[in-house]
Amino acid sequence: MTLRHIQYLVPPLVALLAGCATPSVKSVPPSDHFDGRRFFNPDGVQGSSGEQKQGPVALLRNLVKPPYRSWPEVPVTPSRPPARVDGRTMRVTWIGHSTVLVQTQGLNILTDPMWLARSSPVQFLGVKRVRAPGVRLEDLPRIDLILLSHDHRDHLDMHAMRRLWHRDKPLIVTGLGNDQILRRNGVHAEARDWGGRVTLRPGIDVIVERAHHWSQYDPGDRDTTLWAGFTVTLPGGNLYFAGDTGPGDMRWATEARRAGPVRLAILPIGAYHFAGHETDNHIGPDQAVTAFEQLGAAYAIGVHWGTFELTSEAINEPPEHLRAALAREHIAADRFRTAEAGEAWVIE
Repeated sequence: MTLRHIQYLVPPLVALLAGCATPSVKSVPPSDHFDGRRFFNPDGVQGSSGEQKQGPVALLRNLVKPPYRSWPEVPVTPSRPPARVDGRTMRVTWIGHSTVLVQTQGLNILTDPMWLARSSPVQFLGVKRVRAPGVRLEDLPRIDLILLSHDHRDHLDMHAMRRLWHRDKPLIVTGLGNDQILRRNGVHAEARDWGGRVTLRPGIDVIVERAHHWSQYDPGDRDTTLWAGFTVTLPGGNLYFAGDTGPGDMRWATEARRAGPVRLAILPIGAYHFAGHETDNHIGPDQAVTAFEQLGAAYAIGVHWGTFELTSEAINEPPEHLRAALAREHIAADRFRTAEAGEAWVIE
């Protein structure tokens, strides 16, 4: 390890030993999901399995020698999206992991921007991505709206957020507390509690929806920021992004349906097995199909798979299981799809 590597390792090591400054949510009143200090899932389960139970030693060990790493690298030919897509047509491009570009109504909407090579606070250790981004960051069209579901390192790429903020000044909508992490890095965001609403333009609002998950950006700040999904109200049918979510009571999908018909749902389907045991922090394909039905969505795209080997399922297991689940429920496979990185799906 070189001196340059050591200097990048010092901040997270110091944080592990001493703890980090936590986002201040002192102005947030206690509620059914906030106890005055930390957020929690109101449906009862709070990270009973999986990565949330890892302590600082385990987290550091996984940075140095991550488990499960057997996925092959997947060749990717990046695409270049158009500047805009007008009218009702939706052009949906899976960039990788939970990053999706949705172009419709003259708007460019981006979810959980992630271009980093590793899901890690340092870029020489930790989980390495096996699928390169399907669109180069510099080839993105001007972004109007970013939906940031939570602060985990495989969803919050601060380098990308800074570049997009300085280039485009998009509206960034996120859960409570995440705006303070972004503010420390010179990025402005609108943070809301579940049920909060931000207007993008007349007739198009962003509603912050409940999700079942947890949060942590730095050691010591666990559950001090709020995880969320989102509904974007659009003419002709809404866009729903579940963010990262476990099943919980599965009512979060039904709740999101109240905002109106869902034309497209972006649903996670991967990272649901930790050494053979299901985690309550992420839904798998079967639960994603249940959410799809509860939403009453016309279409859906499966994300959060095949990019970072976070858990022990095979690289193509989530889409294979998704196809089987759709067949069991007699749902047409062209309604709930997965895509290759950079591949565009046009919904007329």
